[in-house]
Amino acid sequence: MNLCNISSRTWTLVLLSALLLGVAYTYYTSGQYRSTFVEGGAEKTAPNSHSSMEKTKQSSGCQGEAVLKSQELHLVAPDHLQYKQPSILVGRTDVVTVTPWLAPVVWESTFDPLLLDSIYKPQNITIATTVFAVGKYIRFLRDYLNTAEQHFFVGFRVHYYVFTDQPNKVPTVKMADGRQLTVRQVPSSKRWQEISARRMELIQTLIEADLLGQVDYIFCLDVDSRFHGRWGTESLGPLVAVIHPGYYADQRSRFPYERRPESRAYVGPGEGDFYYCGGAFGGLVPEVRLLAKTCRLNFEADAKRGIEAAWQEESHLNRYMWINKPSKVLSPEYLWQDFKSRTPEIRIIRFSGVVKNYAEIRPNV
Repeated sequence: MNLCNISSRTWTLVLLSALLLGVAYTYYTSGQYRSTFVEGGAEKTAPNSHSSMEKTKQSSGCQGEAVLKSQELHLVAPDHLQYKQPSILVGRTDVVTVTPWLAPVVWESTFDPLLLDSIYKPQNITIATTVFAVGKYIRFLRDYLNTAEQHFFVGFRVHYYVFTDQPNKVPTVKMADGRQLTVRQVPSSKRWQEISARRMELIQTLIEADLLGQVDYIFCLDVDSRFHGRWGTESLGPLVAVIHPGYYADQRSRFPYERRPESRAYVGPGEGDFYYCGGAFGGLVPEVRLLAKTCRLNFEADAKRGIEAAWQEESHLNRYMWINKPSKVLSPEYLWQDFKSRTPEIRIIRFSGVVKNYAEIRPNV
């Protein structure tokens, strides 16, 4: 009888201990974020870090394999921060502000810059940006850099990477603290299509060699453009696309997708969401690496069959973004065209392509 009582108490203690251990494990793992992506047929998982990014290099797989940030899911506002009260009843009614897959579409008056900057500033993030200033396009670099210093992630750490065949012509631009520029020399080309086609390869190589584990976000932008207004933390997300200003009001049957089924960039009739710019895209460094690598491989597969997609890397990017939905979509405010008149829904132009004579600046037309 006494032995039975001891056994009963023992089982009770065992069950209570197991319950407590389960509660502790649930509490510990509830704050963890693990991101899984597929690369080359092998599934890889990146564990969470409470810092903005693990600043370590890993010996297995690709050197500098990145660790995605928990902050993308856990946005912490400073205590007692005062800002305008949000509303679910009052707001923009002239434009759509969410996609069918529930990604936000960023327009003026859909975000609070004070709140967003207050959330991201303590994370001590670094943003890289790439531009290609090859051939006569070098003439646009000074204006791009000067206006970026005025409007692009002001107050945050930014690292510009300039790819050019003329390093001696890269202008000296005064930059704020925490901002720097690195020049990467690339060969010249007699066809602008070849310059365009190599961008994804060079972006992938840059990310794998220098950015994984060291930089949080990257934006890949056209150099023949200038900033006019804020481009900041409202644009951050895992995978970010910009809607092309020339087609945002059109039916998708008019989008200039690659329409040949034999191309890896093919998007068929009745397919596709929006038409995205090849001149502005970005996101978390691992996500952009996967995008660049996939587009490069698809481009190379097309090239082996003698196929060049209608708009080179932009065609492959649109195919990629149709299958791999962007987590945030930026409105045409984020890459307007200077030759276009502003339409009523465009309350601000943040970044725009300058007017130019393509026949004069391109090695071929």
